[in-house]
Amino acid sequence: MKPEEILRIVDAIHRDKNIDKEIVFQAIESALVTALLRHYGEEAEVIIRINRQSGAIAGTHDGTNIDPEEITGRIGAQTAKQVIIQKIREAERDSIHDEYEEQVGQMVSGLVTRFDGGVATVSLGVTEAILPRSEQIPGESFHVNERIRATIFEVRKSGSRVKIILSRIRPQLVQRLFEQEIPEIIDGVIEIRAISREPGYRSKVAVISSDNRVDCVGACVGVRGNRIKNIVEELGGERIDIVRWNDDLQVLVPNALQPAEVDEVILCQMLGRGIVLVGEDQLSLAIGRRGQNVRLASKLCGWDIEIMTREELDQQIERAVDGFSSIEGLEESVAERLVGEGFLSYDDLSVIEPDDLMEMGELSAEAVDAIVNEAENRATVAEEAAANERRKQREQEHVEEVPGEVEVGDAEEETPPA
Repeated sequence: MKPEEILRIVDAIHRDKNIDKEIVFQAIESALVTALLRHYGEEAEVIIRINRQSGAIAGTHDGTNIDPEEITGRIGAQTAKQVIIQKIREAERDSIHDEYEEQVGQMVSGLVTRFDGGVATVSLGVTEAILPRSEQIPGESFHVNERIRATIFEVRKSGSRVKIILSRIRPQLVQRLFEQEIPEIIDGVIEIRAISREPGYRSKVAVISSDNRVDCVGACVGVRGNRIKNIVEELGGERIDIVRWNDDLQVLVPNALQPAEVDEVILCQMLGRGIVLVGEDQLSLAIGRRGQNVRLASKLCGWDIEIMTREELDQQIERAVDGFSSIEGLEESVAERLVGEGFLSYDDLSVIEPDDLMEMGELSAEAVDAIVNEAENRATVAEEAAANERRKQREQEHVEEVPGEVEVGDAEEETPPA
């Protein structure tokens, strides 16, 4: 290869493959070294350098200069070509990998080229990606030439290729769609603080405004709901609740549980739990269908949220005090302090930090271990009893035919101490 030919090759590959020129030069140098080693033997020391400006080749063999004509003349053109192609493919793979690895979590748009076995192959232009069934919104399907949007979930090298995995079920897709539809987010006026999602069914998005003149919820909804409507359509009808963020959990938790009305929030710091009191008429709405509303609210706030009425709380408190007091070595005054901190079941007591219990009751380490072990045993018995009760209820529901479908929260309350 003549110097000008090398420069033409480098320029062409740089333009066509979008590969850095330095990488191409290094690939050609490596190809020439590989080819010469086949001639001189694998034990030889061969160094090749190409002048980046002129394209001139210089090299040494075991410290002795090699005639440039010999470098290109002694090796087979086909051999050099094959090695160069291999190196360029590796460089191209690395370039694609690095480009898309930087975009993990970002949204991309592409055309479906195949949909087979539930897996969609998507063309992103310079390369292809796959959208596995496990990363698709439940119930959705695609057809060839359909344009879809998804986030890049994972990028990894797989042999000589790059495997790019897309996702439509992650919270990042909701965030990117909000950024696309709501200019105030890109401008920094509105910030998304948290997202909890059950793909295909419901999402909660907590937002806050840095400008008191801009209503963060109203801006996200848009005039006549046009902004949120576009997002809902992209997600196949997934319901989206826009929640007004507040750093105060006493405010955030009720916001996250809307449209249910909350009477009181009791924060149990030691357990990271919020006990939310609602009226009897709000109980099902607060819990949501199959526990979805409270589950999403818990994820959004980062706290375990338990919904109950005031009467249910009073009953649990009474049972907890009686149950804890019946454990040998645990006085009633300590039991009352535990309940005051939100410990309402044997399961709660079984996970208490030993140092906390020692401090509360001025107990020895041995006494604390005995109390925790007894709580674990009673929690197991209580869970078995609750499981049997749930089984009986399912059997009864199977026998009885109930017309229609009633939306109720089926969040199972933990069996309290008895």
